[in-house]
Amino acid sequence: MRLLLRLRVACQTTQFISRSLMTTGTSHSKGQLPDMKEGNTFIHVNDVRDRLRAIVGASTNWSDHVQAMEERKSLQSLLVNKQEDLPPRKIKDSYIEVMLPLGSQPQIREKYLNVYNNVRFGRILEDLDSLGVLICYTHTKSDSRQTSPLSIVTALVDKIDLRKHLIYPDCDIKLTGHVSWVGKTSMEVKMHMLQLHDGAFSPVLDATFVMVARDPENKRPAFVNPLIPDGPEEENLFKQGELNKMRRVAFSTASLLKTAPTADERQVVHDMFLNTLDQRTVSFRSRVLPSNSVWMEDTKLKGLEICHPQERNIFNRIFGGFLMRKAYELGWATACSFGGSRPYVVAVDDIMFQRPVEIGSLLFLSAQVCYTESKYIQVRVHSEVSDPITREHHTTNIFHFTFMSDKEVCHIVPQTYGESMLYLDGKRHFDAAIKSRNGQNGSL
Repeated sequence: MRLLLRLRVACQTTQFISRSLMTTGTSHSKGQLPDMKEGNTFIHVNDVRDRLRAIVGASTNWSDHVQAMEERKSLQSLLVNKQEDLPPRKIKDSYIEVMLPLGSQPQIREKYLNVYNNVRFGRILEDLDSLGVLICYTHTKSDSRQTSPLSIVTALVDKIDLRKHLIYPDCDIKLTGHVSWVGKTSMEVKMHMLQLHDGAFSPVLDATFVMVARDPENKRPAFVNPLIPDGPEEENLFKQGELNKMRRVAFSTASLLKTAPTADERQVVHDMFLNTLDQRTVSFRSRVLPSNSVWMEDTKLKGLEICHPQERNIFNRIFGGFLMRKAYELGWATACSFGGSRPYVVAVDDIMFQRPVEIGSLLFLSAQVCYTESKYIQVRVHSEVSDPITREHHTTNIFHFTFMSDKEVCHIVPQTYGESMLYLDGKRHFDAAIKSRNGQNGSL
């Protein structure tokens, strides 16, 4: 399946859908601008990665990847020395709409189908990651050349909020997105997913990603085009981007890996400790599991992936969307095994891409339930790579997923100080992802 542009549509069904997209507003999505349809671009979701390869000059053949990366070195001279040398852009300049025609093109459903006959959320994570990169390349594109000297990669998944309980496999999906904030070398991207029901698109999820630009060899930061807000709505979006950056800095500064827990958090940990003491011995070392509880250590699931070239990105490292999908699926399995029923993801937040994953690496994934409350299950997935030759291990990502079960779940009880910190960290992510969202629900 190749490119389906708005101006050249191949079949009558797609023509109808495209006309529907032009007339169906999406202003109900958070941060969506109603006037951005002036410069929109419609493409097929399957063509996003092909476009990305064309933009960076990447080959579709793994055997050519070394030569392709060598050729990119010559693009160093196209980089600017300061951001002011780049033309400013507006938000609508980067706006893109992508079609995932599950309803009108049933032959593509198999890739997106799960055992419950719903859409696999892990596949949506892959599509969001690719779309976010393409949006940033659209923001930074030059009219004088197609190949970009920038290496744009995902730095952070700030948050993904699910609005729908289920994503249906036989209804067309529309993904929209645009750059909402720009720093010197980084860009915030807002994306929205909508699904067609009864002739209208309704919101499914809202996502915020942060991308960074680097030089052609992906070794050092590179400047990106500044963003000029146009009107009150765009100014509010830009200000929200600034606030998001400040929030992330504050959250990182308060990390339990850097600072001690707050007084309230210390009280929580101590109360849990007292609740597990064996009253017969009253010993610091004698612990008893309370009723309706599970030791945190007993909630772990692990996985291993061999990083083959098939899962490479346009820079010949492992595709970030693939990493998110594998981590999500292990996290889902962990929540399902723990809760004893089908869990639904309601939020994803604070996924930091700490280092790239090289082709040929061994990818170790470790998932653990770290916090529970009522029907909610907070799962943390730790990702690390090992070089099979040098045997060096490095953390690449920490993933945070919030799931909801159909029934009340057991309490999680930490035994060690380290587990207590994981518990508090899970509680922080739960509070940020759920209580700030007023309990909106999501899907698998």
